[in-house]
Amino acid sequence: MSPHADRPSSAAPALWGYAAVRAVGLAVLAVAAAVAGEDALHRLKGRWDSVWYARIAEHGYGHEVTLPGGGVHSDLAFFPLLPALERGLAQVLRIDAATAGLVVSWAASLAAAWGIYAVGERVAGRRAGVVLAVLWGVYPTAFVQSMAYTESLFTALAAWSLYAVLRERWVWAGVLCVGAGLTRPSAAALIAALGVTAVVTVVRERRLTARMAVGVLLAPLGWLGYVVFVAVRRGSATAYFEVQAAWGNSIDGGVALARFVWTNLTGPVPLAGVGLCAALALVGWVAWLCVRQRQPLPVLVYALAVVVVSLVGAAYFGSRPRLMMPAFPLLLPAAVALARLRDRTLVAVLAGLALASGAYGAFTLLGPGPP
Repeated sequence: MSPHADRPSSAAPALWGYAAVRAVGLAVLAVAAAVAGEDALHRLKGRWDSVWYARIAEHGYGHEVTLPGGGVHSDLAFFPLLPALERGLAQVLRIDAATAGLVVSWAASLAAAWGIYAVGERVAGRRAGVVLAVLWGVYPTAFVQSMAYTESLFTALAAWSLYAVLRERWVWAGVLCVGAGLTRPSAAALIAALGVTAVVTVVRERRLTARMAVGVLLAPLGWLGYVVFVAVRRGSATAYFEVQAAWGNSIDGGVALARFVWTNLTGPVPLAGVGLCAALALVGWVAWLCVRQRQPLPVLVYALAVVVVSLVGAAYFGSRPRLMMPAFPLLLPAAVALARLRDRTLVAVLAGLALASGAYGAFTLLGPGPP
């Protein structure tokens, strides 16, 4: 464990490794897009949620889309930090908001890889930290890390907040959690991680420092602040949750997920249902490995909470792997195992995973549906 994991010189192998595997993914996308006659850059910055963020950056909140069935999608479902950064960067660099979103996301992905390395290095050593950062870059939906989406920005803030907790820098942890809470609703997992860790620390050590109290009190302010903003704007205390429900993102305790799996199990192609069950079992097994690995409490609580938040919502199944991507500690058992390999074997394994991830990303991005 190095006391300097947060220095660029220490993180350089992780950053170079992460950049290399993401470059492979982008190269695969570029080739596939050229063959299909598509614009790869547009797929990264001008589709699905990216369009909503760019519009908020350019015009502020207030846009709604009425669906054929009468439902209404409001841009208030999207948290404000990414569009605020897009707007600021677009004005400074004199570029359009969509391109600014891509720049923010790419910069944030490097910051996330650095933070992931720092957490991994502190928990399992430098080599495992490097492998952890690279593994996050070859996650099946890692292509989203290169899109004008919020996953990279959120993961960067979450990773550095967790690192701050591990170093007992509670005020910094709280400030970074505020940023995460202005980025994605899944910041609830990070807020829980800080809160649970503080409570356990107070119970075990019978001490509550002023810095710890300040950090814990700061942590929920970003998320709560945006919920209050939507409530005031709509004139309803539950407005934020109503907006999310209109998008199909209400919390149903996993009912929609269970129904989707059951429908596939009993449908004309039951093998699809079996595959879904296997995927969920894999997530459960990996979570158990994290528990057995005795990961530090804030890291473990954060990872498990992200998984829970991703599974208890009513969102369609295809988005759940992307929603779980910020739970990078789930990759730590694999990172520790791979770190034992020889360099040549390790590079070959990671290269193969980068190609597979890139192929899946190209297939998804060039398809009709959102990630």
